[in-house]
Amino acid sequence: MLLHLHPDNPQPRNIKTIIECLLNGGIIIYPTDTIYGLGCDIFHHKAIERICRIKNIDPSKAQLSFVCYDLSDLSKYTKSISTPLYRILKSYLPGPYTFILPASKEVPKILKSKKNTIGLRVPDNIIARTIVKELAHPILSTTLPGDKIEEYTDPELMHEKFGHLVDIVIDGGIGGSIPSTVIDYTSSDASVVRIGQGAWGED
Repeated sequence: MLLHLHPDNPQPRNIKTIIECLLNGGIIIYPTDTIYGLGCDIFHHKAIERICRIKNIDPSKAQLSFVCYDLSDLSKYTKSISTPLYRILKSYLPGPYTFILPASKEVPKILKSKKNTIGLRVPDNIIARTIVKELAHPILSTTLPGDKIEEYTDPELMHEKFGHLVDIVIDGGIGGSIPSTVIDYTSSDASVVRIGQGAWGED
């Protein structure tokens, strides 16, 4: 299904359709503030396994992240955030960043890396954040299969290519072609794992 959503004022009826799909174990392709993502409900193990099959990856080795609504939502899925780290997160989020942080007990085991970490995002995208807010917990975030990210900007083309693998392709307009910047904050010193759309530099 290709579902059109207004980027600034998503239609509640269509949001409801997406939420029902996710709660029933469905998989969606959805817009973020960077590239379109492949996602599902983080508490639906079969949906997570399905995404990993689509990407041909092992869940324990995969670089899977959560899309959270805000910092309060994000803080549930990582261990206690220090005041300096909170200030950094607050200055960069919502935005095109993925922060790798120590995973809390709230993170399903299937999604924890061997290092017991998790990537967390708060994208500056109304559609993605509205979905998470209405679902009342995060959705999984991973890139679409393949290396040609630049081809995955047009929802109609994505529907043609992946429509048979997912339940809903959300058309929220043309997406970006550069992924998020990934920052590892599992130790006291931040390390840049991937330079993406977001400029990184602590003030």
